[in-house]
Amino acid sequence: MTAPTAGPVEANAVVDFVVDGDTIDVIVDGREERVRLTGIDTPELARRDTGATAECFGEEATAFTTSLLPIGTPVRLERDVEGRDDYGRLLAYVYRADDGIFVNYEIVRQGYALPLTIPPNVTFSELMVDAARAAEADDAGLWSACAG
Repeated sequence: MTAPTAGPVEANAVVDFVVDGDTIDVIVDGREERVRLTGIDTPELARRDTGATAECFGEEATAFTTSLLPIGTPVRLERDVEGRDDYGRLLAYVYRADDGIFVNYEIVRQGYALPLTIPPNVTFSELMVDAARAAEADDAGLWSACAG
């Protein structure tokens, strides 16, 4: 498992689409995979199929993830213990290949997501909690926009 430090990393996928703040589509070995970013939970977008309304900061979280991972961005995906969720999505920690930015962490640290720990995938649980505490202390993102 790569430590969350900046510096180029070897890519093993390319971003094809940002679905929402914590879900992306990537191309891996010539095929598309839906990836759920492990250890984080962003507010949900509105859904036409279910009639669900958007949660506070859902649009902003998606825009932030899109700014970090535009289509065509080479990334490194790393799995924890459990590789897929109940929906068949690949569960991964995502790093931008060109600079090694740990995307999952950055989304939480900037206030666009909360930590979400689902055992056995707990490698970076404490790091995500620390990132959320720092974002809250800074009144960043959803911590100021969605208060109360």
